[in-house]
Amino acid sequence: MRKLVLTFVLIFASSMIFAQFTLGPKIGYNTSKLSVDQSDIETSLKNSFQFGIFARIGKKLYLQPEVNWLTQGGVFKQPEIAGNISPFEQEIDLKTIQIPVIIGYKIINPKIINIRILAGPVASIITDKKIESKDISGYIKPIEDANIEDLIWSLQLGAGVDILMFTIDVRYNIGLNKVIKDITIDGTPVTFDSKTSGFNVSLGWKIF
Repeated sequence: MRKLVLTFVLIFASSMIFAQFTLGPKIGYNTSKLSVDQSDIETSLKNSFQFGIFARIGKKLYLQPEVNWLTQGGVFKQPEIAGNISPFEQEIDLKTIQIPVIIGYKIINPKIINIRILAGPVASIITDKKIESKDISGYIKPIEDANIEDLIWSLQLGAGVDILMFTIDVRYNIGLNKVIKDITIDGTPVTFDSKTSGFNVSLGWKIF
């Protein structure tokens, strides 16, 4: 965590000295889903808003580090007994500090409007875990806080457009590591192989 913060500060400091620099706030709408490698277990999307700050360093080719606050997660359902696994339904909310480091390229770049393509790695630090379980007779609660990782790595791909001082991005998030560790349900080892994925639309304001 300290290394990430130090890296972010150094990027800011060097950018103000050596390159064109832009800074501003951003807001967005985020959809996320946790996959599962079990045909009998269903999973659904989680929708949330996000807010954060971004910096942009460079002109035609640029670097854009960000810090965003958002909620990720999903709902896991096993409504009927499948083999030896009892039914369950759990909704997972993960309060997250998301740190993307995006590399972008302006493919159309007149003065008033430009169109960009972008990609980059993302580190998501989980600051709070909340699990709501369906409390019905016969239903179990297999996923616990300890089963969820504290750091999620992913890759974002997308495109954006700048109009005057406003910047709009549309991105797709691809999870790289497991969010939920392998667990045991009713004595049966279950591999979730759960990775995060989803879309994000954001609006930023370049204040300088």
